[in-house]
Amino acid sequence: MDTYATDPGRRDFLKVSALAGGGLIIGLTLPGCGKRAPVAAAVGGMPNAWLKIGGDNRITILVDRSEMGQGVYTALPMLLAEELEVPLAAIAIEAAPAGAAYFNQMIGVQLTGGSTSVRDAWTRLRKAGAAARVMLIQAAATEWDVDVSECHVEGGRVLNADGDALTYGEVAEAASKLPVPKDVPLKPAGEFKLIGTRARRTDTAGKVDGSAQFGLDVQLPGMLYASLAQCPVLGGSVQSVDSAAAEAMSGVRRVLTTASGVVVVADHFWQARQARDALKIRWDAGANAVLDSKKVAATLAKAAASGAGLAVRSDGDAAAAIKGAHQAVRAVYRLPMLAHSTLEPMNCTADVRADGCDLHVGTQWQDAAQAAAAKAAGLEPAQVNVHTTLLGGGFGRRIEVDFIPAAVEASKALGKPVKLIWTREDDTTHDAYRPPAHDTVTGALDADGRLVAWQFHIVSPSITARVFASPDADPKVADAFAVEAAQNYPYDVPNVLVTYLRQEIGIKVGYWRSVSHALNCFVAESFMDELAHAAGKDPFEFRRAMLDKQPRFKRVLEAAAGMVDWGKSPAGRHHGIALMEGYGTYLAEVAEVSVTGGALKVHRVVCAVDCGLMVNPAIVESQIESGIIFGLTAALWGEITLEGGRVRESNFDKYRLMRLNEAPVIEVMLLDSDESPGGIGEPSTAVVAPAVCNAIFAATGKRLRELPISRAFKI
Repeated sequence: MDTYATDPGRRDFLKVSALAGGGLIIGLTLPGCGKRAPVAAAVGGMPNAWLKIGGDNRITILVDRSEMGQGVYTALPMLLAEELEVPLAAIAIEAAPAGAAYFNQMIGVQLTGGSTSVRDAWTRLRKAGAAARVMLIQAAATEWDVDVSECHVEGGRVLNADGDALTYGEVAEAASKLPVPKDVPLKPAGEFKLIGTRARRTDTAGKVDGSAQFGLDVQLPGMLYASLAQCPVLGGSVQSVDSAAAEAMSGVRRVLTTASGVVVVADHFWQARQARDALKIRWDAGANAVLDSKKVAATLAKAAASGAGLAVRSDGDAAAAIKGAHQAVRAVYRLPMLAHSTLEPMNCTADVRADGCDLHVGTQWQDAAQAAAAKAAGLEPAQVNVHTTLLGGGFGRRIEVDFIPAAVEASKALGKPVKLIWTREDDTTHDAYRPPAHDTVTGALDADGRLVAWQFHIVSPSITARVFASPDADPKVADAFAVEAAQNYPYDVPNVLVTYLRQEIGIKVGYWRSVSHALNCFVAESFMDELAHAAGKDPFEFRRAMLDKQPRFKRVLEAAAGMVDWGKSPAGRHHGIALMEGYGTYLAEVAEVSVTGGALKVHRVVCAVDCGLMVNPAIVESQIESGIIFGLTAALWGEITLEGGRVRESNFDKYRLMRLNEAPVIEVMLLDSDESPGGIGEPSTAVVAPAVCNAIFAATGKRLRELPISRAFKI
């Protein structure tokens, strides 16, 4: 199931222009997008540029997705390099500005998320590279007065049958004067030389030698630093401020009350941080002053008991099948709120002038960052230039723009560049949390233990209703990002009913790595294990028997089981299995655990993956491993709790991350596939929790229907 916004009638149109000083620019325009977000500035004399080939032979790609560790600064240039027949090292990388031309067509805005980067670029960037290749050949053929059929490209040069050669730079300006070729054929997969290889990442060296620039690394002449005081009760606001003590401290330049709290600006961050602590602020706690975790859970439970909800899938008659079943099994699962915990806390550097603003920020959503800065500065969006730095982790947290306006307001007030930095505590206690959920699942078995009905009722807040708020949003349409890994239930069961009920809880919730896949896969695959045991069948065989119509699911299931020699776990250890499709990727995981004296140890996690054609298998493996660690951390310890509207957890002492000595052995099997590329940054995160909990049941007979696991076992 593809839940992302697409317009099947929209086509990319290649445009060409000459680069100042001689050269070629290949750009794309997106009809229908131009009015959404005006391009902030022309690139090399032409807006919407993707590929630039200079007269000096420099080849540059403007990468329209944020690099947050997932490898887009390597994978996307590989797509261009393949069609241009140049080595990856020949391509320089620049971050694209904010602009409609750089919109993610699978989502509809300029956003990095949803494991869409390669899927969105797979055809577009290759088309740009192929068009440039054809134009360069034509220009060279004209120079030599030979037929284009006598020419080919190799290593950044055009060669002819006589052995003559011209570099791309030597013919780039002439190529820029040619019409854009239509329907240029792309290389078939069988001819790929770079795509599919384990090319070294382009961003590694800079991260090792310190030259890579993250948001926290930004330095501008005359820059000041800021720290933001926010109401400790989520959703609260400022009543009054006594800033006398803070303003008297060394280095303090200004104390400002902004829309998001009170900002202290100083010469250095530590001065701003200490002065912030000296502020005497009276807060209006608002309606959330009485909110706690028990009330959130009760609100969701009450909503679930109402029986209301929107059907997002209805096959057969699940209610009747359950009523007449030989055996009906019912369970309630509860999932907690989670923080994103990016290793680089939120930060933003703004430089506001009367005629514009430069925003230096690690963001996943450039046009939203541009709009937020423009509003805070009193400018038009086109007057804000967004300079996207490397991101020290995103995971959906940097889709939010809540950390941007205060930096802009401070810079405008002081007339100087200002870098606003959130502390770890600021971020943990004022995150846009992964939403909690209260889910009810029911299955019906016949006398032979076959599953004849499946019913899944989801109750949780809607992220999309807030982030993509629309006055004409249809309340009768369920949030597609709340029913992932539920609506696409893969098993061959004649009666299936999946329903969703939106229930808000009074605080901001946000997209978290794998979004609702992590919530719903935990419930669906844990409950499949429950049903297998109720039917007296092996969990692997129980699943496999219902996947004959789903060959990609069946293939990864069998591969993962084969990786551990299913049914023959080592002495004292036990296996649990789970599978899922998400973002066009199919995968199954098996966890191997032991439980001794009430203490749990996760020894091993294996993952079999069919993600279609791969641009760079090494990056795919890294993302799968990363997702497993991320998901396992959350499954073992992750929980955000509220008391009096305040988040109890504040730093890594209370909100645990997995340590190196706690990590299991992780093994990944990448299955060959000629299907279109699937997304890979997120899906493995979702599958590890049910695999581990199913293994715990195999070890102890104890079924976990709530997370984190540390509630029930020592870890």
